[in-house]
Amino acid sequence: MPAGSEPAALSPLPRTWRPFGPRLAAVGFGGLLVGAFLALWFTFPPETRAQFSVLQRVTVIFFILVGVALLYALARSRVTATEAAVVVVNGYRKRSFEWAEVVAIRMPPGAPWPTADIADGSTVSLLGIQGSDGVRALTAVAEVRALLDARSGRPGA
Repeated sequence: MPAGSEPAALSPLPRTWRPFGPRLAAVGFGGLLVGAFLALWFTFPPETRAQFSVLQRVTVIFFILVGVALLYALARSRVTATEAAVVVVNGYRKRSFEWAEVVAIRMPPGAPWPTADIADGSTVSLLGIQGSDGVRALTAVAEVRALLDARSGRPGA
């Protein structure tokens, strides 16, 4: 049996998986974004700062806030398994699927994140599990699959 193919032990519920690398990057880049603009602003001489209109200042602050909001959306992504359902939060969108609705969880080699095949024929990306997290991601996918197998009654789903 290849390494990593052993069935995962069932996790106690509720269980939440969050991406590590993207959360770390969001905090780092968010701090860098805000810090760089603050440092730039305070290195300008007072006469240069006085040349900026209120509208220009508001525009720069708006774009900084948009950048921080996008990074926050990436960082808040998660997958939560409860007794009744799988809750997927991708960015600012939250979706809940009963276990019977989830047909399969797939993560081909090299995929950035797994996808869940839903009974209605659609697929949902699980951004709370990031392929860039390596073994951590593979373990998370195995745990979700084990929970799906145990709750769906379809082995190998």
